[in-house]
Amino acid sequence: MDSNDSASNDLTRHETPPNRTPKIVVVGGGAGGLELATKLGRKLGKKKKADIVLIDRSTTHLWKPLLHELAVGTMDEGVDAVSYRGHAIANYFHFRVGNMTGIDREARQVILAPMRDEDGIEFLPSTRINYDYLIIALGSVSNDFNTPGVKQHCIFLDSPTQAHRFRNKLLNAFLRIQRLPENHDNVRIAIVGGGATGVELSAELHHAVAEFHNYGFSAVSNEQLKVTLVEAGPRILPALPERISTAAHKELISIGVDVKLNTTITAATGHSLETKEGESIEADLFVWAAGIKVPDFMKDIGGLETNRINQLHVNEFLQTTRDPNIFAIGDCAQFTQPDGKRVPPRAQAAHQMASTCYKNLVALLNNKPLQVYVYRDHGSLISLSNYSTVGNLMGNLSSGSLFIEGHLARFVYVSLYRMHQVAIHGFIKTGLVMLANRINRWLRPRLKLH
Repeated sequence: MDSNDSASNDLTRHETPPNRTPKIVVVGGGAGGLELATKLGRKLGKKKKADIVLIDRSTTHLWKPLLHELAVGTMDEGVDAVSYRGHAIANYFHFRVGNMTGIDREARQVILAPMRDEDGIEFLPSTRINYDYLIIALGSVSNDFNTPGVKQHCIFLDSPTQAHRFRNKLLNAFLRIQRLPENHDNVRIAIVGGGATGVELSAELHHAVAEFHNYGFSAVSNEQLKVTLVEAGPRILPALPERISTAAHKELISIGVDVKLNTTITAATGHSLETKEGESIEADLFVWAAGIKVPDFMKDIGGLETNRINQLHVNEFLQTTRDPNIFAIGDCAQFTQPDGKRVPPRAQAAHQMASTCYKNLVALLNNKPLQVYVYRDHGSLISLSNYSTVGNLMGNLSSGSLFIEGHLARFVYVSLYRMHQVAIHGFIKTGLVMLANRINRWLRPRLKLH
């Protein structure tokens, strides 16, 4: 072992000064970040062995794979959203609302942007929060690839706020058909990106129209919904096995979705998408779900090593390559496996990274060896609303890869969300939440129309 290796190993043993409780700061309250803060709070915060702080720009948490349901109104975030502040109190950690804008590695401080009200007036100045260990779990946002007009004319389903914006526009379009059927006979929606978000949103829209018809929109039917799904590659769901892609494609066609493959968007206007082939795809609503990146402010933040989509490079222990006191998990981390493949940006990866990061933080505080992160692919599932669910199971769940669809696939798909709920609530509370959801099926409308 050379001197450089020795120095690197020494850095993994940052010690907190005596008589001071170590401070662990988690930035980002997505699936991985919230699960990590919860586990750390229960293990370390409860016993006063560490001060745990979670920072997020929102005040509530919603599992990101459900945003397409929120966008069309088939899910009520008032039931499924988790209040960070209330959850923090119950699980022995602290919550701070704020936007991270920088990292002062020398002072070991996270820099938060000033807080402004709805009128843009600053009511809190920029804030600095000390840390001994920092975990960045910011997730990802849609990548517009600098395509002209996309930011101005397309909706990105990256947050509940954007999902609400889409739902309001969708409701307005249906209301025009209901009130002025002679002038407005169709609702045209173009979705760019044939990944999981684009595919699931396409199916959920058609399911929602049937429900809208039952809630007073008698003039609205599936025949009036024109959904176009645009994919630049030769097939939808390119990151998943071809059998899943083919099954999902056939199902979308059967419910009336117009799927355009090998179609690259070069510009967006207020009324159409322009393609590389010179075609114009006209629509009333545009959704951009083509590719991901980490927010631009993360590029080389604090002098840390990042890639072209602003992900932080991490080592085998999930520590950033230039600072062992800073970890990164989830979509914002680039983890390269021994075979050279990168861990894909999936919810199961964020869950697994949160578990490994938790064990390594506890190990650091107890001066024990760190655990190497190993990604285990348990398969992929795509929900096509009430029409179908398709996917494959891998790893311990099956021998090799098992293709599943229908009710079994739907059960496994829902179970993934239940696993996330168990991670943050525990088994008993998750059971009560499930019971409440069953009761709400009779007490609440199936669509949220406000």
